[in-house]
Amino acid sequence: MLVGTSGFSYKDWIGPVYPASLPEKEWLGYLARQFPTVELNVTFYRVPSVRTVAGWVDKTPEGFLFSVKAFQGLTHDRQGPDFAGFLESLRPLSESGKLGCVLAQFPYSFHDNAENREYLARLREGLGDLPLVVEFRNGGWVRADTFGFLRGLKLGFCNVDEPALKGLMPRVCVSTGPVGYVRFHGRNAAKWFEHEQAWQRYDYTYSREELGEWVPRLKQLEEETEVALVYFNNHFRGQAVQGARDLLSLLGRG
Repeated sequence: MLVGTSGFSYKDWIGPVYPASLPEKEWLGYLARQFPTVELNVTFYRVPSVRTVAGWVDKTPEGFLFSVKAFQGLTHDRQGPDFAGFLESLRPLSESGKLGCVLAQFPYSFHDNAENREYLARLREGLGDLPLVVEFRNGGWVRADTFGFLRGLKLGFCNVDEPALKGLMPRVCVSTGPVGYVRFHGRNAAKWFEHEQAWQRYDYTYSREELGEWVPRLKQLEEETEVALVYFNNHFRGQAVQGARDLLSLLGRG
């Protein structure tokens, strides 16, 4: 099981995580010396150049794994998705063996219906044999037949920890593909829907008791998959780093 953070390039990590004297270009390498994996959100907003991706490879040690969020054109727009272009951008990760998986995060409006299931099959075909995990935001997908459908396509299911609010994803832990995947978003229910800044949703510090709830489930997930990847997305002021460290300690791997 590999535990890391969702993202690494945050100005508010200067002090809590990064020394003030550390140049921004060295942030990734610094974090990679503490955790064996990182999830990249930047790939959701734009398809990176091959040169940029090669730079990520060069700044991290052998055996390090990246999970990259699928470009929004593949998950949100879904009109004429450029699978080939996205695949090409990831080539340095694939060739170096540092691609943990692609995370396809769909919006809340992506409901469980025949049309959207057909698109998932299209996504699977478009990204070839890359390890692929799907994150739903709409709790309506959490059904036994959904899990069977994903297994048939060898698509991993993204398990999440987030506020227990109506319509959101419940805290299940299921494996449906070669990659087991968990994202800790925080449990800031008060700011989840009503916030002025996006970061406020993820302003949350997990207690060791809350993380302890996941320990037996994560160990089971690890047994059922080829690799289990766990990321903390409660990134405000480095709370994700502390959460990752606490979880590793509870797992006996700190």
